[in-house]
Amino acid sequence: MDAPAPLSLQPAVCRHVQVPAHCGFPSPAEDHAQKRIDLNTVLIQHPEATFYMRARGESMRDAGISDGDSLVVDRALEARHGDIVVAVVDGDFTIKTLHRQDGQVRLQAANPAFQDIVPRHGQELLIWGVVTWVLKPAGRHPASR
Repeated sequence: MDAPAPLSLQPAVCRHVQVPAHCGFPSPAEDHAQKRIDLNTVLIQHPEATFYMRARGESMRDAGISDGDSLVVDRALEARHGDIVVAVVDGDFTIKTLHRQDGQVRLQAANPAFQDIVPRHGQELLIWGVVTWVLKPAGRHPASR
């Protein structure tokens, strides 16, 4: 996994079509008005505590996170049961689903080929941040990937 990098506070502006894109039959009669939006306001709740990371590996495949996907991680959020988190286990970053039950903590993989992480006595486990967005290309793959 690449090292976390702070997101730019500069606006990332793109055009927004206010009409929802239905997955059925399109309605040609609807107005296709556009306005500009700042992607930072859509993707970031806590600017000073939000970072961009790149996922590596396939342990979260069944949660929709693939190798090379970009993750938006918010360190200001308190991690809750069921959140996808970035954790540090013995100094190494990992992405897993946080599972808390009966006072026990486990980091659950979303691929049966990978084992869950159950911290052992004396093992360092830090929940570094909560994954709030997974960004991935659709169709065409940009060269920066």
